[in-house]
Amino acid sequence: MEPLETKDPKVAELIRKEQDRIEHGVELIPSENFVSKAVLQALGSVFTNKYSEGYPRKRYYGGQEWVDEVEELAIERAQKLFGAEHVNVQPYSGSPANQAVFFALLNLGDKFMGLDLSCGGHLTHGSPVNFSGKNYKCIPYFVDKETERIDLDVVKKAAMQEKPKMILSSLTAYPRRLDFKGFQEICEEVGAYHFADISHIAGLIAGGAHESPFPFTDVVTTTTHKTLRGPRGAMIMCKVEDRLHDKYHNDSQKNLSQLVDSAVFPGLQGGPHDNATAAKAVAFGEALQPEFKEYARQIVRNAKALADEVMAQGIKLVTDGTDNHLILMDLRPKGLTGKGKELQHAMDEAGITLNKNTVPFDPASPFNPSGLRCGTPAVTTRGMKESEMKVIGKAIAKVVDNYQNDSVLVKIREEIRELSKQFPIYPGMGILK
Repeated sequence: MEPLETKDPKVAELIRKEQDRIEHGVELIPSENFVSKAVLQALGSVFTNKYSEGYPRKRYYGGQEWVDEVEELAIERAQKLFGAEHVNVQPYSGSPANQAVFFALLNLGDKFMGLDLSCGGHLTHGSPVNFSGKNYKCIPYFVDKETERIDLDVVKKAAMQEKPKMILSSLTAYPRRLDFKGFQEICEEVGAYHFADISHIAGLIAGGAHESPFPFTDVVTTTTHKTLRGPRGAMIMCKVEDRLHDKYHNDSQKNLSQLVDSAVFPGLQGGPHDNATAAKAVAFGEALQPEFKEYARQIVRNAKALADEVMAQGIKLVTDGTDNHLILMDLRPKGLTGKGKELQHAMDEAGITLNKNTVPFDPASPFNPSGLRCGTPAVTTRGMKESEMKVIGKAIAKVVDNYQNDSVLVKIREEIRELSKQFPIYPGMGILK
């Protein structure tokens, strides 16, 4: 078959442009990372061509012997990596994985609790515009207005009053640790399922840089990219036995793992993406290596160094720091309420990629909020450390103070480009070179 540059030069050109963008800037979106060459190779392998409805040894089509082995390998490695009793590696992405958990554990209209979107939760944790808020009754919990942190006493009080069927311990823009044990104690007291979405911090957990949700939670979802540094995709991990089966389910034939598996297939998905499954297996294997623990610890060290430098430059951070991989800048004290979109664009012009984000109790619209979110997984993968975080932190502050000055943005872009040259991502990758 013809190579891409000959077959489709337009797409090849766009790939080269994206490669140039990431090579010569700094990627600070906390949900983004750079996978290894081995993960890329598995993702582009012949497993792309296969259709595999069902589960290993229980498929609906023939020709599955190697698909079964690669999926079983991914499951085995994930179980070892997280200490999970049961793993389903078939979910296409994080939101479908979360939807499968709702589908498995709740009936339409059932009540659950999740962290409010403006306080660091995710759309799938109960936003009224999302399936989770449209199809189920969400009782949101919030961070404390003064500390900007989750107060489990307040969560417990709400849970005791509302008696939800499920409580989420999760984050997408919350820069502090999650107390999974504390959430589990609340869930046990009110008779609720404990569902943890660890998509952002899975790599930190695997590397020992954040406490694990196991053995406290009933069900855990995670994307396989972000800090875990695998392909775009997801998985669901859970206990085998259902501790609340007698309270909520009449079907004596299904344990918790069966509820989860049947929710994924045939409940919500058809055939899994076998090439992504192979790439997940590779990524889990990488995460099991000793060096991954150092990588996870360096992510946190870099995030703390970046946070310290940004605060030293006069920018307010939500919770005044971070425990994990991300920081959330509050632009309101700078008089930039509702300027997140403009600041994100200015950062792009300066070669710094991050995302606009709401801050707790933000008076502005989510489409043009008052915060900026950034994180350190991708720059840590490139090999950057604390000294580089200081340079980046100073550059971020310069953009905030000069976001309408094109000449300043051009100068910062040149500085960022020089920094990035020292940390190549995919040298020698053919079309990606």
